[in-house]
Amino acid sequence: MGYRVAVVGATGAVGREILKTLAERQFPVDEIVALASARSAGKEVSFGDKKVLKVQNLETFDFTGWDVALFSPGGAVSAVHAPRAARAGCIVIDNTSHFRMEPDVPLVVPEVNPNDVKKAKRGIIANPNCSTIQMVVALKPLHDLFTIRRVVVATYQAVAGAGKSGMDELFNQARGSLVGDPLKAEQFTKQIAFNCIPHIDRFMDDGATKEEWKMTVETRKILDPDIAVFATCVRVPVFIGHAEAITVEFEEPVDLARAREALREAPGVVLHDKREDGGYATPLEIVGEDATYVSRLRIDPTVPNGLGFWCVADNLRKGAALNAVQIAETMVALDLLGH
Repeated sequence: MGYRVAVVGATGAVGREILKTLAERQFPVDEIVALASARSAGKEVSFGDKKVLKVQNLETFDFTGWDVALFSPGGAVSAVHAPRAARAGCIVIDNTSHFRMEPDVPLVVPEVNPNDVKKAKRGIIANPNCSTIQMVVALKPLHDLFTIRRVVVATYQAVAGAGKSGMDELFNQARGSLVGDPLKAEQFTKQIAFNCIPHIDRFMDDGATKEEWKMTVETRKILDPDIAVFATCVRVPVFIGHAEAITVEFEEPVDLARAREALREAPGVVLHDKREDGGYATPLEIVGEDATYVSRLRIDPTVPNGLGFWCVADNLRKGAALNAVQIAETMVALDLLGH
């Protein structure tokens, strides 16, 4: 038996990817609806190779009788409509940051803490930040082995994290710079083409950006509240695919062979680590892939029990759409969805 599924924010980059992922993974759908703002109502979006959905108006949609809604419309919209859907008995999987740190809303990465879906007392489950998701997928098998004390991470985040407008700005600036056109920075604080910007989201009182704060608090909520995290988040001129350079300090001595084996066997991880030219994964190569790729694994001799590695993932898939769909799949497997 299938389910009645709503995709909210269906005209955005993540919403379209959710529709694509549901179809690719053959999620058991009996009926599916695409929802967006009133100005997008009437537009068409694809579901699989053969089906086209006409977008309906979220504001007037009745969620009664629908089993699950995958939200990706922006935090302010989720704040209003996710609780409305949940009150109608529809389980909400929300991709925005709005509910992530609320204590009665589980924050879930299925490879890491799948059973937390059972804690959705309000009928809402939050999808973590894209940069957090890929990091905790890679950290989980290592934490199980050696117990993490501290993580220091520098991210190299694609412009797709800022939506279609961010991707358009990189394209237009790159093209303009090559032909001598004047460049305008609108979506980012500085020129993004041929540049790196150490600033994602707003600055907070302690000098961290909100993106860096998210990585800290979300990692603790998902993986272990005792882990210390220090993040520096950087926007780079890559269209899709986040990369992270991660250094970890553990409670126990690190055995590199055991670490390799744990990563090789971990769900959602591909260990692609050859000590030779090209023996590592890059963002360009992993676009469209589901896995989190780990490379450049090596002992860090500058701290006790240290290990460093490089990690890349498609931020639109595992960083957003795929993780949301996997949460829904987890609920199906645990018989927590509908019926």
